[in-house]
Amino acid sequence: MIPPEKLTHYLLVPQARADKSAFLARAGYTMASHAALLSDLRAQILSEEVTPAGENQFGRYYEIRATLRGPNGVTLRVKTVWMTEHLSGETRFITLLPDKSK
Repeated sequence: MIPPEKLTHYLLVPQARADKSAFLARAGYTMASHAALLSDLRAQILSEEVTPAGENQFGRYYEIRATLRGPNGVTLRVKTVWMTEHLSGETRFITLLPDKSK
């Protein structure tokens, strides 16, 4: 599950700390193109390898490292974090970060 609000109220909104909107803007993602980001996360990221990333009282965390090709053709290396909630069993998108691992 990827809540649209995660994009429109978090990732694509400039933040004073840990801003991700400028990073995503390099690939052409803006508030006006939030639907493209949602679609691209589903199509380009969810087909990649999933790596377990820990667990807490709320659920199990997973990471997916992949490239994300934006509307303007620029490719970004990203790490996405997902959590499968213990109570509901639902897997939710948590965040997207620049992948600095390579």
